[in-house]
Amino acid sequence: MRIDKYLWCTRYHKTRNQASVACKKGQVKINDSITKPSREVYIGDIITLRKNQINYKIKVNNIPPNRVGAKLVDIYRTDLTPRSEFEAQELLKYSKDYYRKKGTGRPTKKDRRSIDNYTDEEE
Repeated sequence: MRIDKYLWCTRYHKTRNQASVACKKGQVKINDSITKPSREVYIGDIITLRKNQINYKIKVNNIPPNRVGAKLVDIYRTDLTPRSEFEAQELLKYSKDYYRKKGTGRPTKKDRRSIDNYTDEEE
């Protein structure tokens, strides 16, 4: 099966076109080599996929006949992604929540309350 079709079948991308674009950009590697969308996937291959700033690592267990349901995806792949990748994503999300760009104006009422709560906790 082609790598773009495999990523679509195992629900890593919503469309096959998105999967092929990711391959063309170099975000997909099979056994540590950058691949084209037409590269064949075999059982036992290790796929490294960069999506949403997370480097997923997948082992191919079996080849699905067509797109499978979310509950059946684990039959066809094993997720080898380290937990540190997801923890880094959580830290990124929290840092974006409390960051205000310079020049966006005065703090809102919600911002002021969170600043007050933060300063009260330190005292």
